[in-house]
Amino acid sequence: MTAKSTLRAEAAAFLALFEAAGAQAVEADLLLPAETLLDLYGEDIRARAYVTHDPDRGELMLRPDFTVPVVQMHMANGADPARYTYMGEVFRTQAAGSGRPSEYLQVGYEVFDRADPTRADAEVFALFAKALAPFGLRAVTGDIGILMAAIDTLSTTDARKAALRRHLWRPRRFRALLDRYTGRAALPAPRAALIRALETRGAAALIDEAGPEIGLRSAQDVADRLNALAADAATPPIPAAEAEVLGVILSLKAALPDAYEQLCDVCVDLPGLGGAVDRLAARMGALDAAGIDIATLPFEASFGRTTMEYYDGFVFGFLAEGRPDLPPVATGGRYDALTRILGAGREIPAVGGVIRPELVHRLRTGGRP
Repeated sequence: MTAKSTLRAEAAAFLALFEAAGAQAVEADLLLPAETLLDLYGEDIRARAYVTHDPDRGELMLRPDFTVPVVQMHMANGADPARYTYMGEVFRTQAAGSGRPSEYLQVGYEVFDRADPTRADAEVFALFAKALAPFGLRAVTGDIGILMAAIDTLSTTDARKAALRRHLWRPRRFRALLDRYTGRAALPAPRAALIRALETRGAAALIDEAGPEIGLRSAQDVADRLNALAADAATPPIPAAEAEVLGVILSLKAALPDAYEQLCDVCVDLPGLGGAVDRLAARMGALDAAGIDIATLPFEASFGRTTMEYYDGFVFGFLAEGRPDLPPVATGGRYDALTRILGAGREIPAVGGVIRPELVHRLRTGGRP
């Protein structure tokens, strides 16, 4: 096992690079308030967080990443603009037998700057590309904002759009929902039977027959949920043509300029996508100005759908070619909405990323642990 001091030396080199780029080094608490922060990470991290309870502070978790506490710190008293860097351990449970560490180092770089968000995207990506250039990694980019915009253009109810946005991070669940909303898949038999009972007897009768209230949900809560299910069942399906276009977007993989051209074609069918595609064009210009060869830069529309759920725009990763055993060496993206949530209504465009020094060390030493 590689000594922690060796990995910290790897991390310190990246930290120094980020400080030289103008970032202020900051620390984040190891124990974070789980009640207020855990939901921000999404389902995957919630399931993998180490959670404990303190008599005075309530439910706490060991830090699963740095971005959320750094955003919380910045929104409390940060300057505008601001750049931060950090290094330290994060903690996540792993599947039994996976061999992956439950405690590992991250070193990161975060930019809070409202002047030119696309330039900030390019700044962060170009800095990571420079830092990781010696290791022959494959860069990949994506844009969660395009996927969200595509969902928002669908001809369906706000409730269905919200469900699709919520489950965008779980591709199988997302596909099952989309199949149901387009009529390609029938309702599960128990739900179909419940809908039929609602149509013939009504919610109040079903609740009365269920017996006394048990648990935290009131009879009104249950009635509201039953009526929502009935309303959804009566909703017309999403047009097949729209669902087909959404499928084309989700499966899009191409060099960035080619992906942009294909998305421009898609805008003919989904004109509501235009704003997100315009932002992609602006980002391409900023990346080119930052010295990135965009002609060969991969774009995968679904990239980032299994990472942090707080990303809502540009996303990127650096992957070790031929090493499917390794997770991404670095990942990052834009998380504007997170600043609004933690800023109690105030917000500032923000983007950042993290590097895993132990993976860099494995690549540097030929893969030896």
